[in-house]
Amino acid sequence: MSEQQPDKKIIVDEDWKSQVEADKEAARQGESGAKPAPGPTSGQQPSLPPADLIFLVGTLYVQGAMSLGLLPNPVTKKAERHVAQAKHAIDMLAMLQQKTEGNRTPEETAELENVLHELRMAFIQTATAKE
Repeated sequence: MSEQQPDKKIIVDEDWKSQVEADKEAARQGESGAKPAPGPTSGQQPSLPPADLIFLVGTLYVQGAMSLGLLPNPVTKKAERHVAQAKHAIDMLAMLQQKTEGNRTPEETAELENVLHELRMAFIQTATAKE
């Protein structure tokens, strides 16, 4: 009698970009929609997203959004404002936009422009708000 081995299914998470977009949308609406990433099990290394421009832009966006108090600090769980750090993140994104001009895909260009616009508007609101 031969045992039939069930077909092993390899699940590749290629849909992380849509998850980032969903998290950004939830942040825009003031929700805490970010779900913790599943941790490695039994010696497995966590999978890393591909190194690409959209991931880098998203990383800088999160830094800027946290610095503006749009997202809570993951350590303190509180919204904190650090205007100088927010300005630095915005400046980094603007530099990235300038240095990659002509080398981006339309999706990368749209993402970079949207993120810069959103952070700049939030920065203006934060800078002009009375504390």
